[in-house]
Amino acid sequence: MLRLQLDREKWKRVRQFLKQDRKTGRKGRNDRRFIEAVLWWRRTGVPWRDLPPQFGPWKSVFNRFDNWSKSGKWDRLMKAMQTDVDGEWHSIDSTINRAHQHSAGGKGGPRTTASGAPAEG
Repeated sequence: MLRLQLDREKWKRVRQFLKQDRKTGRKGRNDRRFIEAVLWWRRTGVPWRDLPPQFGPWKSVFNRFDNWSKSGKWDRLMKAMQTDVDGEWHSIDSTINRAHQHSAGGKGGPRTTASGAPAEG
């Protein structure tokens, strides 16, 4: 049994988008299984051929993913899912952003060079 990525509320929104965005052609056999397969593939980074059999034939999943990519359906789905954006993790100012470890410890300040002449005074 594979762990599902979409909770009930998110799947409801995806399903609503799929109904509204439906164009010509036949409906997919199992839309949820397909979406979950793509999410699993993106999360794990494995080749398509290594998709678990619970998601169906890897070639069918890949072909459908490719068709959606070419038609812009993924872009439309992402825009539809962004209607309720949670800005909790956005950084308003950079005071809370950490600097890279190599950005500290460098020599800074004005570079002065000592001259060979003694100071007047």
